[in-house]
Amino acid sequence: MAIPVIDFSKVDGEERAETLAQIAHCCEEWGFFQLVNHGITEELLERVKTVASECYKVEREENFNNSKTVKLLNELVEKKSEDKLENVDWEDVFLLSDENKNDWPTKIPGFKETMKEYRDELKKLAVKMMEVMDENLGLPKGYIKKAFDGAGENETAFFGTKVSHYPPCPHPEKLTGLRAHTDAGGVILLFQDDEVKGLQILKDGEWIDVQPMKNSIVINTGDQIEVLSNGRYKSVWHRVFTSNDGNRRSIASFYNPSLKATIEPAQELVEKTDKQVVNPIYPKFVFGDYMSIYTEQKFLPKEPRFQAVKAS
Repeated sequence: MAIPVIDFSKVDGEERAETLAQIAHCCEEWGFFQLVNHGITEELLERVKTVASECYKVEREENFNNSKTVKLLNELVEKKSEDKLENVDWEDVFLLSDENKNDWPTKIPGFKETMKEYRDELKKLAVKMMEVMDENLGLPKGYIKKAFDGAGENETAFFGTKVSHYPPCPHPEKLTGLRAHTDAGGVILLFQDDEVKGLQILKDGEWIDVQPMKNSIVINTGDQIEVLSNGRYKSVWHRVFTSNDGNRRSIASFYNPSLKATIEPAQELVEKTDKQVVNPIYPKFVFGDYMSIYTEQKFLPKEPRFQAVKAS
């Protein structure tokens, strides 16, 4: 079974209606899908691959090799223990955002310029994808973006980029690359390794691979899209498995609500045309409150998070 692939260029062409229907199906039945012909040039994507890989080699690899995770694994192997490492991930990761630009890596020529250009292009793609979701859900154009921006004068949605590497693991049976979870935020756009696999999603009770595909962008919906859509779109469990072969690169960008934004099911989706009210499945809450709970419960079932934020 393979993750659906959407030719996003057709959204602006004669096959728009069919393409919108395909995206709606992906959001309702999969929660994950791949975009090709998404408008980001191959030249830029190749530069992103280069600077990210160089950054890991020059600025990150030595620290990872001396990390607590590596030490814990070595201790476990030395003891000849049958146990597994349950609460750690075999992942090197750092965050890029507009708010932490002074902390971006500095040793790789062109890193900052390339990643800024990439993030600018990806942010446009995220907005376009949210407008497609608006249309498919019967919401006014810009509804999701406006909800994520929040109502305050200086509030805006948060756009962060997580640059991860999953190095070769000498004992992949002992731990995961990244433990199973759903994403807390809104729309996630992933530029994953096109050679080394590792990402899996839970579909109908079965873990299936998100197949590597050259220069595609993987889209997945987070918990806040599930809430806004009143459950029509679901955030999906996913994980990364470790391998002793290959250093998997993963660059995930998150278009998330402002921490002060109030999130709730869209009124258009809890009120039928005959004015009969459909009960909202999800509570109304401030996204920052949800994130406080998520930080503690990321790898646990998501339903209790919604109940906890309702009670807070």
